[in-house]
Amino acid sequence: MEDFVALALQLGFTCAAPLDPAALSVREEVRDMCAADKCRIYGRNWTCPPHCGTLEECRKRIAGTQAGLLVQTVGQLEDSFDFEAMAETEKLHLAHFHALADLLREKEPGVLCLGSGGCRLCAGCAYPEPCRFPERACPSMEGYGLLVNDACGAAGVPYYHGSNTLAYTACYLFPTKTA
Repeated sequence: MEDFVALALQLGFTCAAPLDPAALSVREEVRDMCAADKCRIYGRNWTCPPHCGTLEECRKRIAGTQAGLLVQTVGQLEDSFDFEAMAETEKLHLAHFHALADLLREKEPGVLCLGSGGCRLCAGCAYPEPCRFPERACPSMEGYGLLVNDACGAAGVPYYHGSNTLAYTACYLFPTKTA
């Protein structure tokens, strides 16, 4: 895992740490927050609920993993209304996230890549048409029912980095090896 942590930091993530998938708890209340549709993509994106699977299916996918890597991109804001810095931090995080996801898929087939928010690999999801890039599409941690704050705590990474900061968090879960 040390090599993956180093690779994540080399690619530009602010923080990277090992994550034990057994410490992750799939929560109905997180999925309920998705159902409130504040992001306006619930039911309209292949990688978000309900299309990313039932909570039981998400639990089973996570249970089929043996190790994980949690990553963050932390941005500095001039103030809480610095939308330009927020957008730039998100753009950097997505670039780092998909670059590492592509590398990890080559090294660890079957890696489960869980991003922050909806997939956003494409400018707009093809839903209800078939996904344009099903081999690269990534569901969100929240869509899988994971409370990001809890995942950060399990990895020993701060969720909050102080005033006028914004952190985007994602994780990669590696499949259990079979003999």
